[in-house]
Amino acid sequence: MTTPQDLLFVTLDVPADRPVEQGDLSLALAAAELFDLLTAQVVTLRDDRIAPVSGHLTGDPMLDKAAAALIRTEPYESAEDWLWRRGDGLSAAYRDELEHAEPSGSGLRQLFRRADRSVDRIDSDARRHAADRWARHEPLLVGLAAALGIEEPEHGEPEHEEAEHGEPEHEEAAAHAEDDKMDDRVAVVLAALGEALTELEGVRQRRRIEEDAFDNVWRAP
Repeated sequence: MTTPQDLLFVTLDVPADRPVEQGDLSLALAAAELFDLLTAQVVTLRDDRIAPVSGHLTGDPMLDKAAAALIRTEPYESAEDWLWRRGDGLSAAYRDELEHAEPSGSGLRQLFRRADRSVDRIDSDARRHAADRWARHEPLLVGLAAALGIEEPEHGEPEHEEAEHGEPEHEEAAAHAEDDKMDDRVAVVLAALGEALTELEGVRQRRRIEEDAFDNVWRAP
């Protein structure tokens, strides 16, 4: 399972009276794809620009489509521009992909369409994977959800486990350095997502104002 797929399942469990806007979700799914491409070392970030570094396949059809859509000539594409371009209609594309990937009769089609609230109890390997990652407060998934206004699950009591063997000091330092590098990339992508979501909401507000003004014209005596 991928981060975009897990994020999609997380959004299905938000209250029905506060659904996630599909345009917002599409932008967040594009950000999630970018994170997975970074993790797979298919791309890297140069400041806020996405630079392809490998042409290898990830094994996931949607991520491979995303990789194929990358701009491979300098100065490359900014993260925010990627979100707008790749995010166009992406939420519907992921729903269709998961519906076809799950076994027939799994109920995912009804779940995505929300035709029956009782289907919220439908179980699947994909949904269990997302629920487990969400319950573990996986920072990347929580950060993407937070951008969509979805609150982080409540933390339970931390479990303390001691490893039998500690890592060598140089290996631990290298791991921390790699984590810091990934944290910087996460910050860049989440910032781009926040800017894109703000811009999209501004478009919606202007549209509402224009529609209200149009309605007032027709209501005027």
